[in-house]
Amino acid sequence: MHLPAVHFPVSGVEVFPLLPPLVAFMVSSVTASAGVSGAFLLLPFMVSVLGFTSPAVSPTNLIYNIVAIPGGLARYIREGRMAWPLTWVVILGTLPGVFVGAWIRIRYLPDPRAFKFFVGLVLLYLGARLLYETTGRYLASREQSKALERKFRERMEKIKKESSSRLAAGLPPEAVVKTRSVGLHRIEYEFWGETFAFSTPLIFFLALAVGLIGGIYGIGGGAIIAPFVVSVLGLPVYTVAGAALAGTFLTSIAGVVYFHLLALTPAAAQARVTPDWLLGSLFGVGGLVGTYFGAYLQKYLPERLIRGILGALVTFISVSYIVQFFR
Repeated sequence: MHLPAVHFPVSGVEVFPLLPPLVAFMVSSVTASAGVSGAFLLLPFMVSVLGFTSPAVSPTNLIYNIVAIPGGLARYIREGRMAWPLTWVVILGTLPGVFVGAWIRIRYLPDPRAFKFFVGLVLLYLGARLLYETTGRYLASREQSKALERKFRERMEKIKKESSSRLAAGLPPEAVVKTRSVGLHRIEYEFWGETFAFSTPLIFFLALAVGLIGGIYGIGGGAIIAPFVVSVLGLPVYTVAGAALAGTFLTSIAGVVYFHLLALTPAAAQARVTPDWLLGSLFGVGGLVGTYFGAYLQKYLPERLIRGILGALVTFISVSYIVQFFR
């Protein structure tokens, strides 16, 4: 049976209206566990499958974030897995970068071919890093990561014995984020009996660079900063996920506003930059349910598995985009 397609005049896309929310739900259900909204995977879908290749695809992707992310945030806040000091440092650093990145996207990367190559390079780094983090060599170098993995396995075994069930109960209720100290130079917090710390200036400048890339790509930056913070600083994904989503949410709002303002300037005279609110919202509805489910699912998944799934998806897309550039 042929499914009727609907035309979206702003983007020029024609698609069956239930497809965007369905795709968004499937993507965000997996990615929200790692603190990623899924926008970094939905943008290639819009470009390659739907044929939405104008610069307007970036702010449309940000609209998806605005609609979708509150679902996951609500779950992380409710279950106490929000590292609030990390969240605010990420937001303060990412916001300026998003503005500059949005301008670069319009001014220097209007060509879909060049844009896809840039996206491929960014995703290749993310995918390789995530896959490396699933190896025994990496885990052996991270004592705190090993401690959390061990506690997770011990809890699964305990619940199985007590309930005679094959299902694990996931993280316990006491596995919440507790802030220990906040300063201009260092922030420290506790999670599940382990203490984690990071340099405040380092996170700020990292977020600034990530915001720049996120503004170009139209993802808000969470898809880049989450794996980087987990990889380089050794912070557990259970505590980073909520902060990354919160940062992506607020910077996405700023990015959409900025793209609307750019649409009124001479810089956007040769390219369509006004977002497709209807299409972005359709993706967002599916993402809203998906991020809520993904945030709930996180406490039942070992950290190593979350990284492996994301790494495989990201690497596949990055390689395909880079290959397309050289054909």
